[in-house]
Amino acid sequence: MSESRLATDLYVSAHIRQAARENVPMMVTRRGDPSSGSLILKINLLNGTARVLIEARFHEARVWTPATHTDPMPESDADAYLARQADIDPDAWLIEIEDKQGRVWFPGKVVSL
Repeated sequence: MSESRLATDLYVSAHIRQAARENVPMMVTRRGDPSSGSLILKINLLNGTARVLIEARFHEARVWTPATHTDPMPESDADAYLARQADIDPDAWLIEIEDKQGRVWFPGKVVSL
């Protein structure tokens, strides 16, 4: 039986509020499908580099996988990657998190597939 999922727009809003309580800026840089869009996270490490993580499912669990083999990558490369993904998947949500600690802020393990 599949799990019921919260609409993406509500799910993202809840996590933005959670990060804000700890003074960590998180913003939607591109809105995707409000009910079922996937998430792509750019975690800006505030040192000229960023991590880009893509949401995936692995054995029914939410996981995050680095977008490229270079993790973290130069921030300009991360921005270029996100621009390409926005063209490819109009339903995807692009979320930017500014966190020197590199925390993901969304449930799920970071894995390399």
